Amino acid sequence: MVDSSKSPRILQLRFDLFFIHSFITQRLTLFSSSMASLNFTPVRYNNRNSAADFAVARHARPSMTGPSRVGFKVFASVSQAEPDLSVSVNGLKMPNPFVIGSGPPGTNYTVMKRAFDEGWGAVIAKTVSLDAAKVINVTPRYARLQAGANGSAKGQIIGWENIELISDRPLETMLKEFKQLKEEYPDRILIASIMEEYDKAAWEELIDRVEQTGIDAIEINFSCPHGMPERKMGAAVGQDCALLDEVCGWINAKATVPVWAKMTPNITDITMPARVALSSGCEGVSAINTIMSVMGINLDTLRPEPCVEGYSTPGGYSGKAVHPIALAKVMSIAKMINSEFNDKEYSLSAIGGVETGGDAAEFILLGAYTVQVCTGVMMHGYGLVKKLSAQLKDFMKKHDFSSIEDFRGASLQYFTTHTDLVRRQQEAIQERKAVKKGLQSDKDWTGDGFVKETESMVSN
Repeated sequence: MVDSSKSPRILQLRFDLFFIHSFITQRLTLFSSSMASLNFTPVRYNNRNSAADFAVARHARPSMTGPSRVGFKVFASVSQAEPDLSVSVNGLKMPNPFVIGSGPPGTNYTVMKRAFDEGWGAVIAKTVSLDAAKVINVTPRYARLQAGANGSAKGQIIGWENIELISDRPLETMLKEFKQLKEEYPDRILIASIMEEYDKAAWEELIDRVEQTGIDAIEINFSCPHGMPERKMGAAVGQDCALLDEVCGWINAKATVPVWAKMTPNITDITMPARVALSSGCEGVSAINTIMSVMGINLDTLRPEPCVEGYSTPGGYSGKAVHPIALAKVMSIAKMINSEFNDKEYSLSAIGGVETGGDAAEFILLGAYTVQVCTGVMMHGYGLVKKLSAQLKDFMKKHDFSSIEDFRGASLQYFTTHTDLVRRQQEAIQERKAVKKGLQSDKDWTGDGFVKETESMVSN
C-alpha cells in the first residue's frame, strides 16, 4: 500500500503552504514596523462644515493594498482640502470674490439671474437713476482694439471702448426685477449701482426706492467718463473733491446698507477722491471705472470709431490693456487706506481687465476684497466665473494659501519710492562686495600670502 503522505503532489503542497506561511509572517512583521513609524496629521474640525471635515478625516486614514507579486505595500496620505474662495465684505458673505461689474452684464433680470446660476459671488446691476427717459443710447456703441495692426480683424482683443450710457429702462421695471431676484436668491448678494444729478432730494429718493427692494449694498457711480457731465453726474462728481464730499454726505446720511464709491481713473491722484469718499462715510471704494479714450480712426473712411452716422464721441476704455493701469490705481488706494484708515475695515473692490484667475490674484495681492468683471463677461460669457475660480484655486494651491485672507495685500509691502530703491541697491552692492572672494586691486598682493591669494581667485 502506497503512503499517500509521501506522494510528490502532497510533498509539494506542504512545501508551498510552509513557504506561504513564512512569507506572510515576514510581511506582517515588516508591516507592523512600517505602521509604527508613520506620522499621522491631525485633522482639525470646525463648526462651519463638520460633514466635510468628517469626510476629510475618514479619507485621511492610511490605506493598504492587497497582496501582490511584489508583496504588501503601505500608503499613508491626507486629503488636501480645496482652497476656500469665500469672502466677507462689509458684512456681506459671498461664495467667491468674483463680482459682475455694473454694465451690460447686469442690465436686466434675465442676465442677472444667469450670473447667479453660473456661480458669480455677487452682481452689481447696471446704473439706474430716477428718470430713465433722459437716457438715450446709440448703436453701434462699442469699438474693439485688437493686437497687431490697428483695425486688424484677426488679432486678440486687448482693448474695448464703449459710449454706452446708464440704464435706459424705467426705474420701476428695474426695481421690480431687483425685488424678484432677491426673493429667488435670498442668500446671494445683489448690489444696486445708482447715479443722480446734483440734487439732495433726488439722491435721497433714489436710495430709498432701491433699498426697499431688498438689495444688499449700493455702489455710487462717481466715475462714468462720458454721458451727462453737464448735469453733474458720474465723473463730474468724482473729479471734484468738494462736490464729492457734499454728495457723499447726503448719500451716507440716508443709506442703511453698505455704500461703495466707484472711482474714476481720469484724475491725477486717485487717492484724493477715495480718501474723501471714505471720510464721508462710505464703507468701501471700487476702482477703476473706464479710462477716457478715442479708440481709433478708420484709415479708409477717415471717421472715428465707434462710428454713428459718420461721427463719434470719446468713450470709456476697458479690457486687458487697462489692467496695468488699474493695478497701479488699486495699489495707491490700498496703501492710502492702510496708512490712513487702518483703525477701521474699509473694503476695496478692484476693476480692470480681468480675464484670468491670475489677473484676479494680482488685485487681491494688492489689497482687493473683491474683483469685478464686466468687459470680460461681454467677451467670454457668464461661464467665465468657473475658469476664474479654478485658476485662482490653482494659484492658491501653488502657494499653499487656504483662504483669500491668507494673501490679500501680501504684495503691497514691496512697493516703495525710487529714492528708496536706489538706497536698497547701493546697500546690496556693498554687501556683495564685502563677501566677494579674491583681491580687488593689484596693490593688495602680499609676498607672505601670495599662494593663498592666488587660490582665492581660482574658479575650479
